[in-house]
Amino acid sequence: MGCDATYTSGVTIAAATHLSYDSLRLLKIRSVSEPTRFPYLPGLLAFREGPAVLRAIRGLRVKNYVCLVDAHGIAHPRKFGLACYVGLALDQPTIGVAKSILYGQVNGNRLVDKDGSILAELVLTPGGKTIYVSVGHKIALEDAVSIVKHSMGSGGPLPIRLAHDEVTKERWRRKNSNQAS
Repeated sequence: MGCDATYTSGVTIAAATHLSYDSLRLLKIRSVSEPTRFPYLPGLLAFREGPAVLRAIRGLRVKNYVCLVDAHGIAHPRKFGLACYVGLALDQPTIGVAKSILYGQVNGNRLVDKDGSILAELVLTPGGKTIYVSVGHKIALEDAVSIVKHSMGSGGPLPIRLAHDEVTKERWRRKNSNQAS
């Protein structure tokens, strides 16, 4: 499973995807829109995106899954990013997959805290971009990295890529329908 969110004109749009683990075939996709109720504050993405992301995931009505979240897990200043929030709220294993560093220092292929504790592992996408894989909830970092690598498509982890494509299409639809009216 994967999830992503975006915003347009005071609306948060979130999407969740359910894929077959073995074939990476898309089984279900669900998107939701709701008023954005929390301002953008760095490090507090869970309060802004979390409610819509949870509605999208719950709308799939899937049990026993691992969810890749387009955000950080413990690689966060409070060691509790959106991937942790989603995992705890759903009581499911979650993995944070982020495109940039929010907190920590790169040490080899790892992102570490000031005390040297591991926050995330750096993984290269087929396109040569670095992503930061961190524990969200109920999963070991080694397993999280293995799942992310297994789910990799040309544009990054496929579950997140498909969710991203869905929210981007919906944002485009909303923007163009507002311009037409």
